Amino acid sequence: MSDMSSLNRKLVQTLAETISKQVDHFNKTEVECLIREFNVLLGECAASGRAVNGLDKEKFRSILHNNFGMTDDMIMDLVFRTFDRDNDSFVSMKEWIEGLSVFLRGTLDERIKYCFQVYDLNSDNYISREEMFHLLKNSLIRQPTEEDPDEGIKDLVEITLKRMDHDHDGRLSFSDFEKAVKEENLLLEAFGTCLPDIMSTEAFEQHVFQEQLEL
Repeated sequence: MSDMSSLNRKLVQTLAETISKQVDHFNKTEVECLIREFNVLLGECAASGRAVNGLDKEKFRSILHNNFGMTDDMIMDLVFRTFDRDNDSFVSMKEWIEGLSVFLRGTLDERIKYCFQVYDLNSDNYISREEMFHLLKNSLIRQPTEEDPDEGIKDLVEITLKRMDHDHDGRLSFSDFEKAVKEENLLLEAFGTCLPDIMSTEAFEQHVFQEQLEL
């Protein structure tokens, strides 16, 4: 048994060495911890009797909910899609670590790119009026009201475009979004909360990095 666990440790260390050279913001020890956490989460998937190719959408959503306090189903699905770079419906170990490097520690430029990808619903490199409407309606309307909320959201879309659409073509390109966020950082998550807050980030890092190293 100890031979097996030392073999596993060696494999994890070798893998961590490779991945840490390809991913920013995490050192080799931190990558090792993230690999172990991924394997624990995968083990939970396997225990439910399903075939396991990576973290599926359901498991990934439960991580976003339990660790980062996310409750918005649409946004959680969009975050999953952004992590799942090869679109195979699973987040692989490398996608998990690459995604977390931006999610937890990304620079402003990396976060701008990430948020834009989340909000670009059809992946055409623009956030259209329709996409803005859909995202804002989803993030703002939680209670049914007597009035027609769509009109208020349409007004909000127009206000947002006026603020962010620098080339005035009625949609947001990446450069529009980037310029607007750099002028006013609060616009980064203008269409829904898709990044963790500082407290969630610190709690997750403590759980994965410090507690694991103490084991």
